[in-house]
Amino acid sequence: MSAAPAIPPTLSRDGMAAALLNDEERTRIRAKSAQFAPPTAALPDGRRDLVGLSREELTDIMVEIGEKPFRTKQLWHWIYHQGVTDFSRMSSIARPLQEKLAERFIVGRPGVVTEQTSQDSTRKFLFRFRDGQEAETVYIPDRQEDRGAVCISSQVGCTLSCTFCHTGTQALVRNLGAAEIVGQFMAARDSYGEWPSPKGETPRLLSTIVLMGMGEPLYNYDNVAKAMRIIMDGEGIGLSRRRITLSTSGVVPMMDQCGAELGINLAVSLHAVRDDLRDEIVPLNRKYPIREVIAACRRYPAASNARRITFEYIMLRDINDSEADARELVRLISGIPAKVNLIPFNPWPGSSYRPSTREQLERFAKIVMDAGFASPIRMPRGRDILAACGQLRTESQRLRRAAREDAATDTVE
Repeated sequence: MSAAPAIPPTLSRDGMAAALLNDEERTRIRAKSAQFAPPTAALPDGRRDLVGLSREELTDIMVEIGEKPFRTKQLWHWIYHQGVTDFSRMSSIARPLQEKLAERFIVGRPGVVTEQTSQDSTRKFLFRFRDGQEAETVYIPDRQEDRGAVCISSQVGCTLSCTFCHTGTQALVRNLGAAEIVGQFMAARDSYGEWPSPKGETPRLLSTIVLMGMGEPLYNYDNVAKAMRIIMDGEGIGLSRRRITLSTSGVVPMMDQCGAELGINLAVSLHAVRDDLRDEIVPLNRKYPIREVIAACRRYPAASNARRITFEYIMLRDINDSEADARELVRLISGIPAKVNLIPFNPWPGSSYRPSTREQLERFAKIVMDAGFASPIRMPRGRDILAACGQLRTESQRLRRAAREDAATDTVE
């Protein structure tokens, strides 16, 4: 894994101090992340997936097989701009090289297990990766325009165990690799036929990415960062950093690094304004309490009036939705270029939480808006296919447990 970066000169004095203090913590996070590393990119037959490689890695591989570095530019165009998976369709590459590439490599996609479309046109994909593990991805179309957001997963399962979140009931199985993260977006594009990549002012149907699917992206930072650099490359998919939002529950050391290296938009899953309550519903708060999360938001370098930090706040009836909570939220985020997404709780099987009433939602929103912060109430999308916020979950953990039990039985026999 890559080493922590040098502290950028653009950070404030407080930011530099925080970065220095967090170096050791970043090292610890990376070491733990390595325990959940994705499988190798090589197939059983020895071929390697070219998706997910950086330009430098792709160049090295071309040189290894006796090709010139300029082949990287050609392949990059076909893989990420044209969306082509078959080497024989790469018309600017001579047939002998097409055959040579096909013998050694693939241009992969995750397998589509199920593809469901909600009554409101939200589409949910269950993707299966080469080791049999699965993750869900959701496309949420805009209600007025031909555009929408692809909600991408970064892990199989989740390590955070937020009590209101269905995904949190599934233990972390492993991190997703860069190829698997990029592959979700590319497979969603396959489904909508949006190749080649739109250029310039050409409208994009899949116009934004939100890293708000399964998992905590900042606990898989290196793979997420690599995938986003590929997606932002102007000669391929070419999605602007302004069109990418990473959602975190508040992994403070990696928030600093994400801001310094990627500069993408930030969303923070806050959900409570008191540490005692947030300790309970977002257990990560015991490691990084509210004051530290808010301080990291204040020093996030990409934050501005044009690119506000989003605070996500799930509304749980009689738990975190009082008018006093709203006023404390305003106090906490005062001075931060921010907006607040109020999210009605989306029920899922086995949960004891109830959504706030519409009246209470509106009272809460008014207090926040009167303080000068945009406070939209996010309308649930894809509830009928369990694709709404907090409803994503797969059977990967169950399958892994079943495999262990089968192995144990075989040993006993």
